[in-house]
Amino acid sequence: MIAFADKPNSRFSLGRCLATPAAAEAMEAAGQVPADFINRHVHGDWGDLDGEDREANEDALVHGGRVFSVYHTRKGVTLWIITEADRSATTILLPEEY
Repeated sequence: MIAFADKPNSRFSLGRCLATPAAAEAMEAAGQVPADFINRHVHGDWGDLDGEDREANEDALVHGGRVFSVYHTRKGVTLWIITEADRSATTILLPEEY
């Protein structure tokens, strides 16, 4: 489990933060830590999303719904971060694990 406290400038609550073993391994192999990606996610930097998905995230912040971001490690591995609609959990995973 990854522990993150919500900060005053966070755009939404993360809930419990988790990473799958494969995602944790990919971050470690790249010399990166979950905070590198979680901090971007919680501040509204959605990474490599298209316009439609960015709009969906902005709508989810106002009306409720899941929040989704896509990032890449320094080694080029794609990571997804998903915050559940009820804000109970945020998970870092590889796309093939979804």
